[in-house]
Amino acid sequence: MYKLNFDNRFVAELPGDPDSSLRVRQVHRACYTRVMPTPVASPALMAYSPEVATILELEPEEIESRDFAEVFGGNAVLPGMAPYAACYGGHQFGQWAGQLGDGRAITLGETLNSRDERWELQLKGAGPTPYSRRADGRAVLRSSIREFLCSEAMHHLGVPTTRALSIVTTGEAVVRDMFYDGNPRAEPGAVVCRVAPSFIRFGNFEIFSARNELDVLERLVDFTIGRDFPHLTGEPGTRRLDWFREVCERTATLMAHWMRVGFVHGVMNTDNMSILGLTIDYGPYGWIDNFDPDWTPNTTDAGGRRYRFGAQPRIAQWNLVQLANALFPLLEDAEGLQAALDAYVRTYEQASRETNAAKLGLSTLDDEDAKALAELQGLLARGEVDMTIFFRSLATLDLAAPSLAPFEAAFYSEAKRHQCEEALLGWLHRYAARSRLDPMPRDRQVSIMNAANPRFVPRNYLAQQAIEKAEQGDASELLTLLDVMRRPYEEQPGREAYAARRPDWARQKAGCSMLSCSS
Repeated sequence: MYKLNFDNRFVAELPGDPDSSLRVRQVHRACYTRVMPTPVASPALMAYSPEVATILELEPEEIESRDFAEVFGGNAVLPGMAPYAACYGGHQFGQWAGQLGDGRAITLGETLNSRDERWELQLKGAGPTPYSRRADGRAVLRSSIREFLCSEAMHHLGVPTTRALSIVTTGEAVVRDMFYDGNPRAEPGAVVCRVAPSFIRFGNFEIFSARNELDVLERLVDFTIGRDFPHLTGEPGTRRLDWFREVCERTATLMAHWMRVGFVHGVMNTDNMSILGLTIDYGPYGWIDNFDPDWTPNTTDAGGRRYRFGAQPRIAQWNLVQLANALFPLLEDAEGLQAALDAYVRTYEQASRETNAAKLGLSTLDDEDAKALAELQGLLARGEVDMTIFFRSLATLDLAAPSLAPFEAAFYSEAKRHQCEEALLGWLHRYAARSRLDPMPRDRQVSIMNAANPRFVPRNYLAQQAIEKAEQGDASELLTLLDVMRRPYEEQPGREAYAARRPDWARQKAGCSMLSCSS
């Protein structure tokens, strides 16, 4: 632990808040406020990611020591750390929300490993900051487990993401009203250590543009390019436009991955959009069980369904437009910004075609194939068919004699199955004929499909089962689930239960279907 090498460029090179108090306030002309984590009663390590520990070059005995829990539970700070909370704004559910900021996230510092890789260490749930508004800056165990688990699962699924090093329980209760229905209850508290090259988000730039603090905006843009996009060179105007274009392209690639694996973020506000194109801020996310483009896991969004599964690529584009608007006073190049936004569309369309071709085991996805895929998605929605199980099972289809037999485990409703099975069988026959004509050998098709279609995803009900045990002090299910998700594309004999469709009891159960932003 004491080998961590901090250089903390964010606080060293950008303007900070001269007031280091925890007083809730509007913070102007500053990218951050220095703030210390608030100590907890009894920090104890519940789980950690060995893969992230390896990245940070931490030894198991260091992580399992009492000192580790003290530091990553918020009770102590190591030499070289420079804790702070960042100032940012954002559009929330389509409306400008003004200043938001790190209300319960505190960055401990930026560390460089021996490969010169930069990793920002951030505690979530470490206590109040000037950006906490009316909140307490804490986090409950259930949301901490969901963030820890999904961060690591997404990495192993091949989806760009922030990572998670550890969960430390606090020995303190946190009161939350899970569904904002007037029924608060005390829950176990926890602190997650999130890890990423950068936690800068679209909202970091929006706040300074909205306040017309353009000199601070310029410093932040150039800092971000210099630290996180050092390959971009040239004159400042050209470099800044190239940077925005790359942000657009990275975001497009991320959306294609979300759609490939059936991930629904739930709260795609601009303050939850990473400038590096990473999945960031795991709140009321969810995984598509039965295929439904209109599904959202977020109770707050249940009415408008703004952030529903099928809308995510369009919402990402809308968010990029807001970032372009924020950057325009600095760049003053509407054509250049529009060209970058157009690159988002092209990049998403290309990435989507490539990922969907892989899901179907085709060498390319032409326009007719795209129409056939859209037809399939309509059938999956109408028949209430499990997305993950269907696409994984598609690789086992007998192309010489297509049948519904490989998909028996994918149907949630016998009645809806009967309504669509004739049409679905017809589609499978046409797909089999198309696959037989593809120049790619069948064994190669199967290999590509199994690399694009996971066998295991961290379904909400699986996470909820792990949460319920952990709340009783038993982390065994969490650790097992974490291990399963390390190899999501492998069969893993003996663990078939973790690949099963959502059980009926979980259809309406809290934590298994809809979730709230309460955490």
